[in-house]
Amino acid sequence: MGKRRSIVRQVLDRFDSLMATGESRHAAKLAARAAGDRTWSVSDGRIHAFRTRKGYQAIVLRLVNWCATMQGLRFRSLDELDARAEEIVARYLTDGLAAGKSAWTLKTERSAFRLFFGRRDLAAGVPLPPRRRTDITRSRGPVARYGAFYPAHWRTLLTFLDATGLRRSEVARVHVRDVYEDADGCLHVAVKGKGGKWRTVPVLSDHADAVRALVAGRPRDERLFSRIPSHLDIHAARRGFAQATYREASHGRPLPPARGRLARESIDPAAARQVSQALGHNRMDVTTTHYLR
Repeated sequence: MGKRRSIVRQVLDRFDSLMATGESRHAAKLAARAAGDRTWSVSDGRIHAFRTRKGYQAIVLRLVNWCATMQGLRFRSLDELDARAEEIVARYLTDGLAAGKSAWTLKTERSAFRLFFGRRDLAAGVPLPPRRRTDITRSRGPVARYGAFYPAHWRTLLTFLDATGLRRSEVARVHVRDVYEDADGCLHVAVKGKGGKWRTVPVLSDHADAVRALVAGRPRDERLFSRIPSHLDIHAARRGFAQATYREASHGRPLPPARGRLARESIDPAAARQVSQALGHNRMDVTTTHYLR
């Protein structure tokens, strides 16, 4: 008789079965919509990115640990956990609400549970707070851990981030060969972003000469930066790049108002779409809510 698998091992095995590595999430969403799925957030019930799996897996394992340590529920099999998923998840999210977890954290946790248990309506009876733009605090003010950061030591890196708005993982992978000029002499950076997708990022014209000087005379296969400091607020640079790109693409049009509902006439949709593509989001709501306002 074989050894019984632990509940943790069973959770990992289920995540293995949910992986759709190498399959296009975009194609899966189009197929779901063609089949009649008209919900705003479309999911095919699979995981297409390792980073998503890592985050969702950590959430489910925290749930299992919470059941054992806080609720005295030591499940031996996923069948037992599945049978009580509605009750357990609702209780877990309610505890999170009481503990003051953010709306973004709670909704991410609920998404992870719904995918893992294969139930799109799981814990629908637990009202989660709305995600409000005014509650966003990231890169909106000074952060204690950035106090020991000395910008003068990283001026070249900071200039490149201001010019391109890349994510930390993206800028760490950029090589000299990835910086190039198009037929019109405009500077671009070829970037491998989330999900292994490549995109072209236009370099802001104000920083183009500095970026040209950064790559001049260097071997094509050399990484642009050998080290990225962990205490650097890269998201603030992305936000600054987004706003500067919007102004440049809209020929100096002011940013959308920081407060109130966003009226159609208060934003240049073509410029906002260009910003979204440069950031690697391709989602107008994220661009306008988190970056331009």
